[in-house]
Formats: sequence, C-alpha cells, structure tokens
Amino acid sequence: MSFPKVGNLAPVFTLENQRGEKVALKDFRGTSNVVVYFYPKAMTPGCTTQACGIRDTKEELAALDTVVLAISPDPVARLAKFEDKHELNFNLLSDEDHKVAEKYGAWGLKKFMGREFMGVLRTSFFIDKEGRLRHIFDKVKTKSHDQDVLAYLKENF
Repeated sequence: MSFPKVGNLAPVFTLENQRGEKVALKDFRGTSNVVVYFYPKAMTPGCTTQACGIRDTKEELAALDTVVLAISPDPVARLAKFEDKHELNFNLLSDEDHKVAEKYGAWGLKKFMGREFMGVLRTSFFIDKEGRLRHIFDKVKTKSHDQDVLAYLKENF
C-alpha cells in the first residue's frame, strides 16, 4: 500500500457523514483547504482524544480556511453516537468497505498484542483549495494531532 503523491490531485470520494448526508471532497474545491484524517474506530480512547482535539481547534482551523473530514470504517449510526457523546463539530465519514482508505494508502497490515490484521493506518492528508495533496502526516499521535496540523498550516499557508 502506498500513499498518493504529494503535488497530485487528491483521490476523490463521496461518503455518508454521521447524519446520513453525502459529503464529497469536490464540495470544498475552490473554497476550503481540507484535512482528511483516517482513524480506526469511533469511541475508542485514542480516536476520542484525536477527535476532541480537532473539535477544540475548529475555530483556529476555520481561520486558516480549513475544514476537517474524519474517515473510519464505522457505520453511520456509530458515527452519530460518537458525534453526540463528544459534541463533535465536523464531518465523520463512514468508509465501511475501506475503499477510500485503500485509495489513500491508509489501509494495511497492523500489529497489536502479537496479532496481525488489516485495518486503518492512522494517517492524515492536507489537501489545498485546488484539490491537490500538499502534505501527508503519517506518524500521527492522537494527543498532539490537532496541534501538529495547526503548526503545519501556520508555517506553510
């Protein structure tokens, strides 16, 4: 599995969000930069920490013309519960067949407690207003993800 190439147009997708609404990457072209982040499972400790960090920096991201799309293999109903429980304020997208994660190279072999399995590789992508992939965050730390993204945006855009 390999990541899309920085500088190229980001792979397009349309997925359902936590409210069952279709959200397409192209919807943001010309208006917003987009951070697309892949996470393994809603309502788990690391994913909750990561999502709450993004929630708490939404205004700072908006000031940098940036929206966040969080993608996991969770069904829409679970994403709705995740949003409600943690008062999340951004799109949580359902990629149950992990086709979008595969397009982005964010699906692969994982190891946990001596077991190997296929799953989401916690990765984030920064896509500019023209739809071009500008940066890949491939060593995502759940506790600092929001600050790492903000620091990158402030330095580069």
